[in-house]
Amino acid sequence: MKNGFFQLEDTENGTGVRIHGPQDGGEPVRMIEVADYLDARGFNYDIAQLKAVCDEPGFLLLSEIIRPKERESYYLYIAEDNMSATIRFYAPTVGGELLTFDELMKDFKYRYIEYGIQEETLKGFFLSKDRPYCTDIIAAKGLEPRQGRDAEIQYFFNTDINMKPAVKEDGSVDFFNLNTVSPCSKNQELARIIPADDGDYGFNVKGERLRPREVKKGYLKYGRNIDISDDHLSIFSRVDGHVTLVDGKVFVSNVLQVENVDVSTGNINFDGSVEVNGNVTANFEVRAKGNIRVKGVVEGALLVAGGDIIIDRGVNGMGKGVLAAKGNIISKFLENVTASAGGYVSSDSILHSKVFAGDEVNVSGKKGFITGGHVVATNAINVKTLGSQMGAATVVEVGARPEVKTRYVELQAEVEELKKVLSNIEPTLNNFDAKKNTGIKIERETLKHILTLRQLHIQKSTELDKALKEMEGLSALLENKNNAQVAVQGDVFPGTRVVISEVSMVIQKPATYCRFVKRFGDVKIIAFN
Repeated sequence: MKNGFFQLEDTENGTGVRIHGPQDGGEPVRMIEVADYLDARGFNYDIAQLKAVCDEPGFLLLSEIIRPKERESYYLYIAEDNMSATIRFYAPTVGGELLTFDELMKDFKYRYIEYGIQEETLKGFFLSKDRPYCTDIIAAKGLEPRQGRDAEIQYFFNTDINMKPAVKEDGSVDFFNLNTVSPCSKNQELARIIPADDGDYGFNVKGERLRPREVKKGYLKYGRNIDISDDHLSIFSRVDGHVTLVDGKVFVSNVLQVENVDVSTGNINFDGSVEVNGNVTANFEVRAKGNIRVKGVVEGALLVAGGDIIIDRGVNGMGKGVLAAKGNIISKFLENVTASAGGYVSSDSILHSKVFAGDEVNVSGKKGFITGGHVVATNAINVKTLGSQMGAATVVEVGARPEVKTRYVELQAEVEELKKVLSNIEPTLNNFDAKKNTGIKIERETLKHILTLRQLHIQKSTELDKALKEMEGLSALLENKNNAQVAVQGDVFPGTRVVISEVSMVIQKPATYCRFVKRFGDVKIIAFN
């Protein structure tokens, strides 16, 4: 296969151009390429005649005066990102002087092309008896940088904050077997870091180094009672105890133990976990980055935990008590308290309280009632008795929060706008690429404009990918919340309000052993399967 080419030729009538047709499926001569060549050398010609001789290869007389012979020449195109250089050679006037490999190398040096030069390919051209003119030849190729890998941390203990406690046959929580502690032994390896791989630099054809993307370095964060290896890649427990992961930091603790939280201790703020053998008195605070365990009762106090809050005998918040856990809340009873859990809430009874659970609320003791107050869960509320015969205002709510839906709608509008911007940019970029491939000279101002458009295209494409990923996560969240339910294994009393994803129902007459679900835009009562 050989491309067609053109060549100046002297005759007794003057100087003209001869068009040679392609062979074995090669590309025909590009008229615009011939025109650029002739224009650069000051030849006058009729464009229609030039087109005709390009379409039907032959000879076209250009000048009645025999011009000086043109040397073999070439056009060198360096890609916009400097990652490749492509050369097209043009034949000399018949009998004209040929270029040499050394001349080409000197020109490359002048143009600062020094990396990835395809010497063997280029030497092959100069050694060829039948040189391939008007043919793209890769003259130099850059090397893309090898991208690295972010550091990773492996943990060798259970980092799940949603471990559920054991449940007795009667449905109540077994507070003696909570299964919420991840034990560790002395000298046990707790975590290991796989170091980041920085990757390797690349080079463009001008020899400029190309930096791989920045990788995230990893560091092992840990508290007391932990040893680190000499190479700083592993950490080990120094004592027998239990291990927790809080905001990426590993803690090993024998647990801070106190008898009561009162005037004898003052407020407690501890990096690990706290265990109170007795009671937490009103107006005091317990803050822990790990778990909080109270074996007695909690009165009108504030408890804040980075893990779970476990209260064996229950809470009487006195209207001012607050429980806040990033993990789960487990309490014998909750009364006149505000409680918020990132995971689930489990209790034998909830009375006149404000309760929120990121997962579900389970009230499954012998009586298992929710009476008065406002109880909210993202996925499910499971209870035996809901409301009261005395008509205490009781509201239970499940399903996606309104802010999730609002954000999803905002993202939909954002995605449409980004797609519109990209659709306006892409035709211009595609048209430019097509013109560039034909060898048409591009004005400097046009190149600047195209560069600006390319940068805008990259920016908007990145924003679109980010928005679509967030939408995907929210979509899954909204879809899952369509299955949210309130399940009652006993009685539901009139006056109770059930809300599912902003749709509500006020119970008008007693119901027993039923589920509340959202169907066709309304809250429906259905039987257990």
